[in-house]
Amino acid sequence: MLNKIEIFNMAQAMAEHAATRQSAVAQNIANADTPGYQSRDVASFSDTYKTQTDGGLTATRTGHILPGEETITAKIRIDPTPGTESPNGNTVSLEHEMLNATDVKRQHDMALTIYSSSLKILRTTLGQ
Repeated sequence: MLNKIEIFNMAQAMAEHAATRQSAVAQNIANADTPGYQSRDVASFSDTYKTQTDGGLTATRTGHILPGEETITAKIRIDPTPGTESPNGNTVSLEHEMLNATDVKRQHDMALTIYSSSLKILRTTLGQ
């Protein structure tokens, strides 16, 4: 039932995006001293969500055929705005990664807040 309500889909996609970005931050920190390692990051959630939901098909009747499951996925990519390159070619900045980790926590907390607030509204609407 909850997978049919768009706000719950968005909250789930936001939490998954935060998890993917946390993975990128962890990889960057783990490879902070690896020669030639390029810093990685994930496109912003708004860009990812907008790209994958705009112009998408929607089934308005049971007979409609959709191309597949609609999932919002973010991909880890080389950071387009890397930090200063060290002499060994590494572009990871630990200070920048600490800021990214804080931003990821904020995004994950926001996704949980959206989910729990929407759930409270749904429960209130149902009278429970």
